[in-house]
Amino acid sequence: MKKMILKNGREKSLLRRHPWVFSGAVKSDDDAKSGDIVEIFAEDGRFLACAAYSEHSQIVARALTFEARDVIDDAFFAARVQAAVQRRQSLAASTDAYRLIHAESDFLPGVIADRYGDVVVLQILTAGMEPRRDFLATAIQEATGARTVYERSDADVRELEGLPVRNGLVLGDALDGEVVINETGLRIAVDIVAGHKTGFYLDQRDNRALVRGLSAEADVLNCFCYTGGMSVAALQGGAKAVLSIDSSGPALETARRNLALNGVDAAHAEWWEADVFTAMRKLRDMGRQFDLIVLDPPKFAPTAHHAEKAARAYKDINLLGFKLLRAGGKLMTFSCSGGISAELFQKIVAGAALDAGIDAQIIGHLGVPEDHPVSIHFPEGDYLKGLLLQKP
Repeated sequence: MKKMILKNGREKSLLRRHPWVFSGAVKSDDDAKSGDIVEIFAEDGRFLACAAYSEHSQIVARALTFEARDVIDDAFFAARVQAAVQRRQSLAASTDAYRLIHAESDFLPGVIADRYGDVVVLQILTAGMEPRRDFLATAIQEATGARTVYERSDADVRELEGLPVRNGLVLGDALDGEVVINETGLRIAVDIVAGHKTGFYLDQRDNRALVRGLSAEADVLNCFCYTGGMSVAALQGGAKAVLSIDSSGPALETARRNLALNGVDAAHAEWWEADVFTAMRKLRDMGRQFDLIVLDPPKFAPTAHHAEKAARAYKDINLLGFKLLRAGGKLMTFSCSGGISAELFQKIVAGAALDAGIDAQIIGHLGVPEDHPVSIHFPEGDYLKGLLLQKP
């Protein structure tokens, strides 16, 4: 096993069990290469962690364990996969679609695995875990009994790791179209091969259920609606009308199919294929008003470097949202940008409310469901920030 020594004083984050080591903290790395397992020591010789090495990344090592006694072999990784799967077993009673492995927070940094019925979608996002792709796929199939393991290692972050995009079948039966999932009574068609993320936004499951409970007799606006999960949930909850906006025509076609899958009356649904910013301004100029508005935009700021530009975009859509909201109405607004902290997001939304001339009240803080755990030592894992606000 390769040996890494950190510069004096740079061991503090590992002592706090934060799993990342940045390249600037390294004194020597024993000529480690991507995929190597390295033992990390403080300059004074103290053992700190065993980690997977990524030579082209600024995050040069990601800790797998902080215990010197652990042996990092196939049995170690198989046990980590099995433990993560077992932690989610209780979810199967209410849904057949949920996250199985959540990277650092499940002690498998760089590894994402999502279940969609009898299909598991695997993402390998770091060079340190890349050589273990085939073994992890097999371990996941054995732990879950999945018919298919399909890979969606096509996220932009792979470029930062010096890795090519990869999208295709790994194990089991080939996919023959969309997979239909059942999420607490909501049926959704998921495009595993070309859909966003691993096919669907599983991290919004609890918030879709919340929308269902808030929509009775409401006029609802769902912006960045993608394939309409929030929209169908609102109609299931008794919404009078739902206007859904997205720039993707194919996503809206799937949304219409999802409406039919759930037996919801299409007469209450309106779909706009449009730029959301432009469409919201049009609605403002038309004098339209809504009782519930959902703003769930894509990632505007993947890193803190993009935060200033992203802040303007978040402020714009939330300002428009407040102006489109009836008195007593509710705004459900989200940021999934890693470069925008929860504190900054709340400040941005507060600025939008101020410019709109209203004293909005926060009546709920929203986030990810239990299958997306966040390690208490790894705040970067808490990526989804949401606020439920009411207009007095």
